Amino acid sequence: MNREEAWSILNEYTKNPALIRHAMCVEASMCFYAKLLGGDESLWGLAGLLHDFDYERWPEPPEHTREGAKILRKAGCDEEVVGAVLAHVPWNLDDYPRDRPIRKTIFAVDELSGFIYAAALVRPTRMVGMKVSSIIKKMKQRSFAAAVSRDDIREGAVLLGLELSEHVENCIQALQGVASELGLEPDEAT
Repeated sequence: MNREEAWSILNEYTKNPALIRHAMCVEASMCFYAKLLGGDESLWGLAGLLHDFDYERWPEPPEHTREGAKILRKAGCDEEVVGAVLAHVPWNLDDYPRDRPIRKTIFAVDELSGFIYAAALVRPTRMVGMKVSSIIKKMKQRSFAAAVSRDDIREGAVLLGLELSEHVENCIQALQGVASELGLEPDEAT
């Protein structure tokens, strides 16, 4: 499966523009880490792009990811991608443990990529000049992006063997690289 085919599947099953942007954020972070860790950038990117493609139709565990895995396998998606998609949620860990870099990374970047995106939306300069310290500070504000698990963000950094600040910096850089595709250009007034 190539990116064009994955993009088609994503858009067939996902109509919410926010979920599509989230998929793009996770894709960017996965590609960044693939380069950093020597992974296959194409496979890692597909895992990020497709990790939640089935969420609108099957939002509840365990159907979420498991129904999507059936679709991905039928479409000929690489099993490494399918395994990463399954490993990003806790209910599949017995069969798809986070025991390899792609699986660790998809879990580590999922919540954090969404959190950084949310933080960018409330900044006039969006991704331009975003600092690690501002993300760490926002993480302490329980009311900001309240649905995002801070524990998962911290656990993801540990899983990658990184300090939280380094992990945040990596994901900021990843999203800065695709800011225009995400609609995160600075406000014209700034």
